[in-house]
Amino acid sequence: MNMHYSVAVVGGGQAGLSMSYCLKERGLDHIIFEKNKIGYAWSSKRWDTFCLVTPNWQCRLPGYHYSGADPNGFMQRDEIVQYIEAYAASFDPPLKEGVEVLKVRKNEAEGVFEIATSIGDFTADQVVIAVGGYHTPKLPTLAARFPEAIVQLHSSEYKNPQSLPDKAVLVVGTGQSGCQIAEDLHLAGKQVHLCVGGAPRSPRRYRGKDVVDWLDQMGYYDLSIDDHPQKEKARSNTNHYVTGRGGGREIDLRQFALEGMQLYGKLKQVSGSQLEFSPNLKQNLDQADAVAENIKKSIDGFIEKNQIQAPTESPYQPVWQPETEPLTLDYEQANIGAIIWSTGYQSDFSWVEVPVFDGRGYPGHDRGVTGVRGLYFLGLPWLYTWGSGRFSGVARDATYLADTIAAKRKVAYTNSWNVVNEFLLGS
Repeated sequence: MNMHYSVAVVGGGQAGLSMSYCLKERGLDHIIFEKNKIGYAWSSKRWDTFCLVTPNWQCRLPGYHYSGADPNGFMQRDEIVQYIEAYAASFDPPLKEGVEVLKVRKNEAEGVFEIATSIGDFTADQVVIAVGGYHTPKLPTLAARFPEAIVQLHSSEYKNPQSLPDKAVLVVGTGQSGCQIAEDLHLAGKQVHLCVGGAPRSPRRYRGKDVVDWLDQMGYYDLSIDDHPQKEKARSNTNHYVTGRGGGREIDLRQFALEGMQLYGKLKQVSGSQLEFSPNLKQNLDQADAVAENIKKSIDGFIEKNQIQAPTESPYQPVWQPETEPLTLDYEQANIGAIIWSTGYQSDFSWVEVPVFDGRGYPGHDRGVTGVRGLYFLGLPWLYTWGSGRFSGVARDATYLADTIAAKRKVAYTNSWNVVNEFLLGS
């Protein structure tokens, strides 16, 4: 096996595969190291009914746009895995599956990157870190205060309602995963107690179209992080909750409450069997609704400005309001047998021993290009646009990095020949 490559790509998900396609297109020799198998995170870290929240037509990996029969539908978990596997088969990337990268460092004296892996040591002129930004599940310290008899799972471990005890379930967190898992449990007839956080929600359809169609037409998905009103703060924003389930629909927590789901504010404390909640349920519901209505207003403005013919819709009217804020719950009396922690992830780049990170462990970069020559990142949320960490926008980022890598390789090649020529002419 060759132990040196022009480019080494760490991560064989959609970002790493996209990078490989673009490098192969430019004739650059490279290798991809993937710790697991293609599609592992999609197949093993998602629940059984998981599906995309963006329409299939937004699946636009480089050289492999969605071409199925349902462009406006939402691929389910197993279909997503098949899409990624078919993508890899379409161009045969130089992929090493089941290989963990243990360390990446730069040998400044020799001008190469040294990569320690589970199958040996490699070197590369340039390295692309394409492992995304969601690495280690976050669990609050409160989790330690529950007895062992209660099943506790991070959202990445949840599979289906049948795998949980035949009791009520507490779901903590209302980002995309938390709301969709709460819905999955609710539809299965489980008694769900949901701790509502500050995540915003999105409408699914508005004025005759999926909201994603409107936002695409409005140019939102071309907005760069530099042009975003919140700048780099946008990278840490919680995703809007919505679902592609059942052909796509909104998630209205108020409707769930009407149907028997119990809603609370943020989980604040656990004392014995008593749960204590912050008095912010109404505030969080109202804020989520306000975000959804603002999205609609921006669409209204676009329609009016461009004189587009579109059906009108009445403003959203809340179907339920909390009469009083429930501030406590006895989990024993409520017969809670399981807790799903939908509390997100934290990144872990500790194995990248190159000085490009800030105090929070986030890599400093400009469109994925770091301050250390030859080191790049791909697939991070809002690396450049909203779609950077998704099927919709990773192609743009991979193309940009491939062009940058090719240009730097050409400069290095030219410089080396200049040195050789000077030596020959001098002799």
